[in-house]
Amino acid sequence: MKKVLFVFMVVMIALTLSWVFGQTPTYVGAAKCKICHQTEKQGQQYPIWEKSSHSQSAAVLSTDKAKPIAQQAGVQDPTTDSKCLQCHSPLFEKAPEIKGEGVTCEVCHGPGSEYKKLSVMKSKEESAKNGLIFLANPEAIKTWCLTCHEKGHGKPFDFAASWEKIKHTVPAK
Repeated sequence: MKKVLFVFMVVMIALTLSWVFGQTPTYVGAAKCKICHQTEKQGQQYPIWEKSSHSQSAAVLSTDKAKPIAQQAGVQDPTTDSKCLQCHSPLFEKAPEIKGEGVTCEVCHGPGSEYKKLSVMKSKEESAKNGLIFLANPEAIKTWCLTCHEKGHGKPFDFAASWEKIKHTVPAK
């Protein structure tokens, strides 16, 4: 009986440790980012995103304007088809609860559950260690943007002009 209890305890401890240390970071949504990233001091990242077409990219799939574009692409319902959602709401499969946010913060910066804490975000190094993605330079940013914008409905993409609208750096101290 003691041996069975011992094995049971070892298994339970192993499962607990694997759960605690093996958790995959999760997506938390833009409302969590907004808490800190709406002030002048932080560069107003949330208001910049909120006013951008990125924040409306999922919603636009429900408009009358989307219907002919979807038909042309052979899509019945753009709000549920992965051909549309992969760019208009890139986290639709990984985080369906925030699908409506469109191209939200975590599309570019990674799932925020581990780096969202103020104690972590105070340090760029700690943030990165906890999963925050920093695109290294304008070329890396452009490459990331082109995953959707390179062939975006046949429209030309001017990265420089688009980046001016959406860039959201933290001001120098």
